[in-house]
Amino acid sequence: MTARTDWQAWHEPYADPDSPLSRRLRLVQQHIASWLDQRSEERLTVVSACAGQGHDLVGVLAARPDARRVRCTLIEYDQRNVGAARSAADRAGLSNLAVRQADAGDLSSYVGAVPADLVLMVGVFGNISDSDVRRTVAALPQLCAAGATVIWTRARRAPDLNPAIRAWLREAGFVEEAFHAPDGVRFSVGVHRLEGAPRPLDATEVVFSFLR
Repeated sequence: MTARTDWQAWHEPYADPDSPLSRRLRLVQQHIASWLDQRSEERLTVVSACAGQGHDLVGVLAARPDARRVRCTLIEYDQRNVGAARSAADRAGLSNLAVRQADAGDLSSYVGAVPADLVLMVGVFGNISDSDVRRTVAALPQLCAAGATVIWTRARRAPDLNPAIRAWLREAGFVEEAFHAPDGVRFSVGVHRLEGAPRPLDATEVVFSFLR
């Protein structure tokens, strides 16, 4: 993975509750919370690719009395964001949340963290090539437990890749549960559930590289 963008500074718009990034965050958090409300298992596993500072998961779990039943692994490449995510998890008392400094495009980074019941691909598909998006979608069943949910995001800049992503998810065995394309912003948020069979993790596979 290249490291040309200042990914810590990229998080600064979260400080503005009206920013598109904050609006996207709230929508993702709503789906995470809804997913937790619908799952009654005593143990759930979550993995987040390119997790940044962990605002989505930490923000939800910090407010939930059942957070201890959720085992989370955040995979993030930027060292400063890793430190910020770990500090946020510590402040929230989330002892079951681990942050790995690793390349989320390399499937070896997920060893021991998957199969997961919830997979977050937030802020990933807009920063990799279209061919890598397709490769990543095809590999998602390797990260998923049976019936797992995937929450993903992508900007609707031209040419809009969202219709293709939704089709690729269907081809990979996923059923769409929600898709949001709010007015006035360019982001989209999708929620898909794996209806097909999970696949074993191929830790030798690299599915994407960041372009920025």
